[in-house]
Amino acid sequence: MDLFRRGELQARVDAALEELRDCRACPRDCGINRLNNETKLCHTGRHAIVSSAGPHFGEEDCLRGIRGSGTIFFGMCNLRCVFCQNWDISQKTEQQKGQECTAEKLCELMLSLQERGCHNINFVTPEHVAPQVIEAIALAVPAGLRLPIVYNTSAYDALSSLRLLDGLIDIYMPDFKFWHADSAKRLAKAKDYPQRAREAIAEMHRQVGVLRFGVDGLARRGVLVRHLVMPGQTDEAAAIFAWLSRECSPDTYVNVMSQYTPDYEVGGIAGAVGKKREPKYASINRAPKRVEMADAFRVAKEAGLWRFDERGPSASITLG
Repeated sequence: MDLFRRGELQARVDAALEELRDCRACPRDCGINRLNNETKLCHTGRHAIVSSAGPHFGEEDCLRGIRGSGTIFFGMCNLRCVFCQNWDISQKTEQQKGQECTAEKLCELMLSLQERGCHNINFVTPEHVAPQVIEAIALAVPAGLRLPIVYNTSAYDALSSLRLLDGLIDIYMPDFKFWHADSAKRLAKAKDYPQRAREAIAEMHRQVGVLRFGVDGLARRGVLVRHLVMPGQTDEAAAIFAWLSRECSPDTYVNVMSQYTPDYEVGGIAGAVGKKREPKYASINRAPKRVEMADAFRVAKEAGLWRFDERGPSASITLG
């Protein structure tokens, strides 16, 4: 890795950890000292929380291959999506799943996944722990990590964190959920999500470009954008696809996902503390219709996009 040869990596680690001192690691800008284990919206202090780690076969074909994508699922999240299918690990509950992991432990997990034959290391929901990811990569690469690293994100990322990741991440896999600020505010409690996502994806594209593959058909480097088709939001999909084609590239590789299922506060859940079905989300309390999926592909193609993964990941790992 060039950063090691140039001796820059420790400076990256130091800068990343400074983001935690007056936390600016994500767009929430909470301003707390996470180095002292203070917590706020993401309920994560000095060390990342890992909910699970192992070979995963539900990702896109170009990531899972035949031996699986080496996923490390981080607990907690900096969004509050009301339809989240993984609310039990992304939101704080009394039955919280996962455990804190030091950089050394994250390094061990990465090397273990490599030893098990996984095709890549896939960090899932890393936005709020980008500094800890940088810290762990700095340990894993000199210890022998040689797999492509996937940054699997909602795209609610801080530009400062992404710039510190430049040269460390091989494949960025951002969601682009909403185009309209009012939708983001109502459904994810983040009015600035569309602007932050545009900034983040543009930076990701600057770093690694369009998705490229090895001779084995597996992704090696670039950006893979996911868009989860939701009921009644074809206009937002059209705006997102037009922006991707215009501001990134018509060659952007896109997964138009059909896996939306109403969950959490939308469809009602069992066992979530203090949460119940909310009638105000009735308009999205259904799966997307076949015609809505067809419309999503139509507007994507009209925007000039042509590289699609139409199968996509399993619904079980679609994060809210």
